[in-house]
Amino acid sequence: MAEQRFELLVDKVPYQITAEPFTFNEETRFRVTYNGSDEHIMAYDTSLGRFAAIDDDAGTIPDTVERAIAEKLAGGRTYA
Repeated sequence: MAEQRFELLVDKVPYQITAEPFTFNEETRFRVTYNGSDEHIMAYDTSLGRFAAIDDDAGTIPDTVERAIAEKLAGGRTYA
């Protein structure tokens, strides 16, 4: 899987996203930055049913932005 770059408009604010996939314990995770932010790690969270930030600074990502990034990373896939 290759690095993904995309733009999102969330709450009328533009975001430029970079997401680099990597494998950890046979699970795909992403190194994500937005608008020049520090890097965040996103992994699939079964309790939320979507990708979520799991790094120490995950709380700094606005919830609406995290959900929009998660939706884009899922790319229409569903997870059981």
